[in-house]
Amino acid sequence: MSTTFTRKQFLTVAGAGLGTLALGACAGPSTDGGGPDTKAVAVDWSTIKPASSISYMSSHPGKSRDTELLLIESFQKENPGITVNLVTGGANYEEVAQKFQTSQAGNDVPDVLLASDVWWFRYALSGAILPLNELLKATNTDISGYVPGLVSDYEYDQKQWAIPYARSTPLFYFNKDHFKAAGVPEGAPATWEEFAEWAPKIKAANASASGYQNAYQYPAIAGYAGWTLQNLLWGRGGAWSKEWEITADSEESVAAMQWVQDSIIKDSWAGVSSKNALTDLQAGAVSATISSSADLATVMKASKESAMRIGVGVLPGGDVSKSPVSPTGGSGLVIANKSTPERQLAAAMFIAHVTNAGNTAKLSAATGYAPVTQTADVSAILAQTPEFQVVVDQLKQTRNQDYARTFLPGGDQELAKAATKIMNEKADVKTTMSELKASLESIYNKDVKPKLKS
Repeated sequence: MSTTFTRKQFLTVAGAGLGTLALGACAGPSTDGGGPDTKAVAVDWSTIKPASSISYMSSHPGKSRDTELLLIESFQKENPGITVNLVTGGANYEEVAQKFQTSQAGNDVPDVLLASDVWWFRYALSGAILPLNELLKATNTDISGYVPGLVSDYEYDQKQWAIPYARSTPLFYFNKDHFKAAGVPEGAPATWEEFAEWAPKIKAANASASGYQNAYQYPAIAGYAGWTLQNLLWGRGGAWSKEWEITADSEESVAAMQWVQDSIIKDSWAGVSSKNALTDLQAGAVSATISSSADLATVMKASKESAMRIGVGVLPGGDVSKSPVSPTGGSGLVIANKSTPERQLAAAMFIAHVTNAGNTAKLSAATGYAPVTQTADVSAILAQTPEFQVVVDQLKQTRNQDYARTFLPGGDQELAKAATKIMNEKADVKTTMSELKASLESIYNKDVKPKLKS
């Protein structure tokens, strides 16, 4: 499969039939939305008055419910004629997706929805959400002020489908005292090869501590293995895919995943978390892990309260590439296609408000999510949490995720299955990566390629 297309050439809406996009390969809910009408209907937004009430469905990422309520309150003060009802769609992105899918059977849909990096495009394909370009003009929202790489994550077919909101990037978290005991630098390694030299020393120096397990803990595979492992693949010249070409079985990708397996089985300095690697780190069971920047504020607060010296650094590079090797992640805000024009206009006003420079800084301060605008003032955040500088620095070194994870329906689940075999079941790496390629190509050929623009 060598056909290549740019992001802006991505997919074309082929009428209502697009709602039948086959998602059988995906463990998540179908996004056919009961076959919504995807035909474009021109709206003269200058004649539309914003609705008096809209709903916003969220999972409150990064324990942000209180912050979201404050953002809603400030929006309502600036727009006294509009009320925003906050709806809890679930505990995570997948539960929100399920609830949104269920709502498509009727007309009672949330007007604004939190959409993760692997869900927004499915909504776009099925016609469940509205392209935002005309609404952005109608509300005088200038997206040139947002971080370019975060905005471009939501582009296809020359349309903007979401606005970045709770955006994250993985960070390297580590126990400074464990590193000090091993006589290695009390900072994040520059490369994974450097950490592989440190790891045996770190494990040996801390092995006698009660409950200690490993120098490094890979995040739970059931979470976001496909997301976090991109860092290791990219650093060694590999990738899950190169645009639409699946490269999981390339020499570089296989070597990277062999290195991962060896760190667990052969070299025995790493393990795989069964639930939450950060919890393992905070319990002193492991010396380092990677996790979302959204966890930063909570981790550093707990670190200070427990007197445990937790450090944070940018993701290590590899022997082929040291930068950019950090994937973006998190979620953006979308607008339901089934909502009325009046509610859609009010929804666009709300999105512009909660993602502006001042409010993205408030969300960042409360959680650790990256500021989504270029002019956000993070000085107050840095004064309270100096470690947030790592998020700012790493945001300059991010890379758009591989299509295999974000644009193939069910691709993320296939990546997790392969990671489970390699990391937990001692499966042959080359064979597993070849099988992964076949699975991903099958999804592409069946569910995506027929919809691509030539």
